Amino acid sequence: MLYYSGHTRRIGNVDDGSTVTDFLPAERQRGVTIQSAAITFHWPPLQEQHDESSRTQKGGTPLLSPSTHENHMINLIDTPGHVDFTFEVVRSLRILDGAVCILDGVAGVEAQTEKVWRQATAYKIPRIIYINKLDRDGAAFGRTVHEIASRLFVWPAVCQVPWFQGGKGRFCGLGDVVNLRAYRWPEGGDGKLVETIAVDELGEADSGFAQEIKKARVALVDLLASHDDAIVDEFLRLNESSIDIAPDDIVASLRRCVLNQDSRIVPVFGGASFRNIGVQPLLDAITQLMPNPNEIPIPEVSVGRAEGNLEQLMSGKLLSKEAQFAQAATGRKGKAVTARQPMAVIGNLEACALAFKVVHDARRGALVYVRVYSGTIQRGSSLYNTNLQVNEPVQRLLRMYASDSVDIRSLPAGQIGVIPGLKHARTGDTLISYIGASPKTGPPPPINSLQLRPIEVPPAVFFSSVESNSSGEAKSVKNALDLLIREDPSLQLSEDEDSGQTLLRGMGEFHLEIAADRLIKDLKAKATMGEIEIAYREALLFSSQRKTALINREIAGKKAKACCTVRVDRLAEADQHRNNSDDFESSVLDSGNLITTLIEPSTKPKLSNEDVTSEEAAGIPEHWHIRLPSHLSSETLHMSLRNGALAALSRGIHYPFPFHNVHVTISIDPRHELFGNDTSPAALSSAAREATKAALKDAAQGGTAIMQHVMNVTVSTNEASLGTVVNDLTSERGGSVLSLEDADATTSGVREDLPSIDLRKVYAPRDPFEGGTSFADQEQAEMNNSSRQRTIQAKVPLREMMGYLKHLRSITGGKGSFVMSADKFERVVGQQEKVLRRELRGY
Repeated sequence: MLYYSGHTRRIGNVDDGSTVTDFLPAERQRGVTIQSAAITFHWPPLQEQHDESSRTQKGGTPLLSPSTHENHMINLIDTPGHVDFTFEVVRSLRILDGAVCILDGVAGVEAQTEKVWRQATAYKIPRIIYINKLDRDGAAFGRTVHEIASRLFVWPAVCQVPWFQGGKGRFCGLGDVVNLRAYRWPEGGDGKLVETIAVDELGEADSGFAQEIKKARVALVDLLASHDDAIVDEFLRLNESSIDIAPDDIVASLRRCVLNQDSRIVPVFGGASFRNIGVQPLLDAITQLMPNPNEIPIPEVSVGRAEGNLEQLMSGKLLSKEAQFAQAATGRKGKAVTARQPMAVIGNLEACALAFKVVHDARRGALVYVRVYSGTIQRGSSLYNTNLQVNEPVQRLLRMYASDSVDIRSLPAGQIGVIPGLKHARTGDTLISYIGASPKTGPPPPINSLQLRPIEVPPAVFFSSVESNSSGEAKSVKNALDLLIREDPSLQLSEDEDSGQTLLRGMGEFHLEIAADRLIKDLKAKATMGEIEIAYREALLFSSQRKTALINREIAGKKAKACCTVRVDRLAEADQHRNNSDDFESSVLDSGNLITTLIEPSTKPKLSNEDVTSEEAAGIPEHWHIRLPSHLSSETLHMSLRNGALAALSRGIHYPFPFHNVHVTISIDPRHELFGNDTSPAALSSAAREATKAALKDAAQGGTAIMQHVMNVTVSTNEASLGTVVNDLTSERGGSVLSLEDADATTSGVREDLPSIDLRKVYAPRDPFEGGTSFADQEQAEMNNSSRQRTIQAKVPLREMMGYLKHLRSITGGKGSFVMSADKFERVVGQQEKVLRRELRGY
């Protein structure tokens, strides 16, 4: 893409480590993408807008349809495909307008493809599919199209068909179903010279292929007609002729269906990028079918306790909603919020952006990647971080080209750019520019609490110890680790209280291996990484008595006094999805534990049927809320108590693992357990931490259980290796197989909420090696074929998945692959529990 757009003068190769977007030393050494990289280019190339000669050959026919001659700016983000770097994909999906899903024409739809596809569906991202590597032996475009339907639960709209010389020879080009023409690339070229042949002229060279293009056009129009009324009208106007419909009408219909996620139509293209075939038509499709920033779903935002979208914020409705929440919380009866007041606040909002990635550059410092959703960020302005409540200056703005950059003066809405030098911004932080904001306190409330939908960080499942080579290097190692975690929030840092060891947690073995490589080689930390281990959890078997803790000491040089009472229990199954909150009671599920905080007076008023206020009817004394100290809101009080409990739960009693499946109930009587200005949020957190620890110790006297992560594992292998893989999962690794399915089965269980696609209604061209039978007949005939792909769904303990990829490839002759995701924690029992307890205790 970068070569044809004129950005580079040579074509890179992943295997040679010469691609532009894979610029890290580890990426070039290993030949894999480790971190997402952003690059901006134009299509068509700026220098070729008035000169199409380098992209045409026969008859001067442009490769592009007329509607794509207008120049477009494309912000490309190249993301990793390895399962351990899922977070890189997630944070990129969060800010994308559209996505191109690249499939291997030989392997088809793989397990990791399904996982990333579900993530893209969750963010409602329009997609097109590009089937690559059609030049390789065993490539099957038709089979892959059917897998797209059966495993991704979408309708594949075949927009191109592969062209093989003589029907079964070398892959030489593509048939354009939309424009009814064929493209042929000369062998061994750089892909810039393309022979364009109209379908009517193609009969002389390959009549069979010409008929296949027309057949694909009829199938494409039939599919669009079932979801788009406009194409039906055009079809009827032209006497029901699919061939006579103008290409621009088909492109417009495809675009409407792509943007309408309910249609479940996904355009499918093909090519062989290594042979420089099919890249330019794919770029054309991106500019024709993908949405511009104004066509994406309206971003979700929140202001205080009011939730909505960006459009509601800009209209002032969200600020009015938050004002009503604030009035209800304080009980103050003031003037009604007028429409002019919120609009005056919104008028001062210059820009709103999301920081989605932070990269440390040895020369330029911290580079914060941002997506602007509203307004324009100007160089020299100031940005307020609403998550961290800090102001930071924008000294420079950059447009990135992988590892290179260009200075720019401003960054408008819809664009992706980089702000170097921000000291505090992290992944998922909301940054706003506000006219008249105080340099110290930022914008006025409630706009200072404005937040875009955050980026969720998956929990870490593996960990390794990190030790500095000497005590003198400890500080520099700590700084390097902080930089590493700021770059990649899916890495988490903790400290073992008993041993004092620093523990680095990550998503997988390869993830931690790369983190160690970056820490030592790139960040020059003089440290040693220990062996990779499993993160277990400790769980209670019994409940505790109520434990009260009184804190009366100095914290950070200030007097602190607070008191609260805590009881801990095993978390009931019915409460595992409980989340609710109001001024007097809050229940929040966090890290597998439920924290309930109760603000309750010790005495209730005697109620009568006359003159009963709504607060008294709820058992709360009239104007009870004013008894809270002025510096403590009910929300702050709940949060402080919850933070203290979470701190106590972060380490077990008998083992150095966090607690799991615990229900902590914290109660506080504000008239007897709050002490004016001496009761700070820090004091409340300390009291809750001490009381929770005491309750946990009391409950743990009867013993505790060890919990282990159980993973959802999907293994893809051929029929010949199926029995070996199943036996290994069940007998050797203690797993349980849930289902055995064909890789192209119509019900794979990937998306049970979506109806399956009827493969008999899916058009796909025949593959060169396919016989004369239909796809359904061929599928039945292959039941005894040892090369048929099978999918195994299983649940396996995480401990048993250590090093599984190498073992799987060994027992399947290199043909097996798998993907896994965390399911839940389960108690370790029987002989496995005895062995594990011995290992953890060391005797």
